[in-house]
Amino acid sequence: MLKIGGFVVVIGSVLGGFLLSGGHIAALWHPFEILIIGGAAFGAFLVANSSAIVKKCLRAGPAIIFGHRFSKPFYLDVLGLLYEVLNKSRREGMMAIEQDIEEPSESPIFSKYPAILNDKMMTEFICDYLRIMSTGNMAPHELEALFDVEISALTEELLEPSHAVTRVADALPGFGIVAAVLGIVITMGILGDAEQSEIGEKVATALVGTFLGILAAYGFVGPFSSAMGHTAHEEANTYEAIKMTLVASAQGLPPALAVEFGRKSLLPEHRPSFTELEDSVKGR
Repeated sequence: MLKIGGFVVVIGSVLGGFLLSGGHIAALWHPFEILIIGGAAFGAFLVANSSAIVKKCLRAGPAIIFGHRFSKPFYLDVLGLLYEVLNKSRREGMMAIEQDIEEPSESPIFSKYPAILNDKMMTEFICDYLRIMSTGNMAPHELEALFDVEISALTEELLEPSHAVTRVADALPGFGIVAAVLGIVITMGILGDAEQSEIGEKVATALVGTFLGILAAYGFVGPFSSAMGHTAHEEANTYEAIKMTLVASAQGLPPALAVEFGRKSLLPEHRPSFTELEDSVKGR
């Protein structure tokens, strides 16, 4: 809801200032200018990106506007799941969790955490590394190096939609100028026959194109891409917490201490406290 409030402030400030200065809202309504700018920007976006990135950008919209899942309850779920799996493996041996990691959808442990189970990529990430740990043939530093390589690639993939939208924001002022130039071309074409008022209207329409391109870039699309980047960093940070927990466990630390390593690696904004994590895992 904060994002919606921000967009309302942008619109209210711009239009409010325009109206208070004696402007008329109708003077800014030029659907063909919007078609030129929006259509060209969207077409360039489709050309520049793969279908997978386009789909990710479209899916990211509702999460950015209405709030993403990366909050204290979600982090408690991630650490709680890791604690339960590691606790079971410590008590009953790594072979005891084989069924859990091979069929997580049927696992009594994973079923307690639908927020993680519904995230296919994160579930596979956890299960893959638990599977590697169960072999017992990899030293902790080798496991950590493998984590680093995959998390680096994952971070790049998570940030790509944000980069794609940023490129659109960078291009929008240019497309606004394209719309303005086309408006001036139309104006020049009627100079000999048109009245002064009509010429003034055509020039104003051309200037609106520049205005819309710049406003869309810096008031809407640019901030939206930044929000997407923040969400991507929070997701990457969650994978970092998983890594720290599993590496600590591979080094022989008990589950309660291993998840504390993971908690400490989370970003401070939504990081649960030591007591909150302890109460959460004990409660479950």
